[in-house]
Amino acid sequence: MEIITGIIIGFVAWLLIRCVLSGFYTVDQNQRAVKTVFGRAQRVGDRTTLHDPIAESLRDDEKDRYCYPQVRVIPPGGPYFKWPWEKIHKVSVATETVNMAFDPQAPSANNNGTVLEAVTKDQLNTGLTGQIRFQVAERNLYAYLFGVTNPIAHVMGYFVAVLRERIATFEAPGKKEADALADTVSVEGISINDLRKNLRDLNEHMDLECQCSQARYGIRLDASLITGIDPPSEVESALAAINTAHNQVSSDISLATAAADQRIVQSRRAVEIETLKAQAEVEPLRRLSAQLADLKRTGGQKSMAAYIRNAKLVLFSQSSRVIAEVKS
Repeated sequence: MEIITGIIIGFVAWLLIRCVLSGFYTVDQNQRAVKTVFGRAQRVGDRTTLHDPIAESLRDDEKDRYCYPQVRVIPPGGPYFKWPWEKIHKVSVATETVNMAFDPQAPSANNNGTVLEAVTKDQLNTGLTGQIRFQVAERNLYAYLFGVTNPIAHVMGYFVAVLRERIATFEAPGKKEADALADTVSVEGISINDLRKNLRDLNEHMDLECQCSQARYGIRLDASLITGIDPPSEVESALAAINTAHNQVSSDISLATAAADQRIVQSRRAVEIETLKAQAEVEPLRRLSAQLADLKRTGGQKSMAAYIRNAKLVLFSQSSRVIAEVKS
């Protein structure tokens, strides 16, 4: 009888520890949790990611493929309680940084995850260095926990594919206008130079293209920071020579443009000076004409005759010889 009683007490104690004491849990500040009951995540009615603004970045043909249910997210705090048939999946939502060349499935790839190789538009194999900041999307935890086997690998693969496609087709803004100048075609055609000069535009393009990652894989790319673009060692010296030639050509063009602008300014000033001189000579005649017209209107023909006589007297006083016409 005592043995049976001990078994019952032991079973009750095990049940108490298993179901009650071990059923309490907490969620840290940088964590979020999802509860599953018999393996099924608790959901928010019939709502899916298509009801969330994050789905706006998906193409129409992707919306059916990446339609995940919205789940109940357990916020930080506690203690919370769960039954033995329930399981808690905790996820860190802190922002993380990794090298953009990191391959989660093959850490030794890409020179041990340090340099990512890509082919440029002019068929040069270049090395890219930089970092990626990302965090788990709290609004799509289902995709991160249950929809994708290895979300980080999917996100990194998607990012690398988009980046390599962009590198292979990249063309600097305004390059077509620059190529119209015959003297600079051979210099402006180097895509590595274009990439180096437009790193900011490249980073912004990657951020824009990867906005759909949280709807696809439950990971939000916070920023891509491409910091270095290095050409192959065998073309480094040639590229340096091209850059030197480009700088020289740019300097000559700038000097020629400045000289031409200076001549244009000088010509404009010369035209303005001559115009002012002509106006200065014409203005007294215009005023004299206006005065004579006013004199004729107010004083009549006699006033005009007197004015002409007085004007002749002034001229005669200043002349040494006068030739007059004699009427026959």
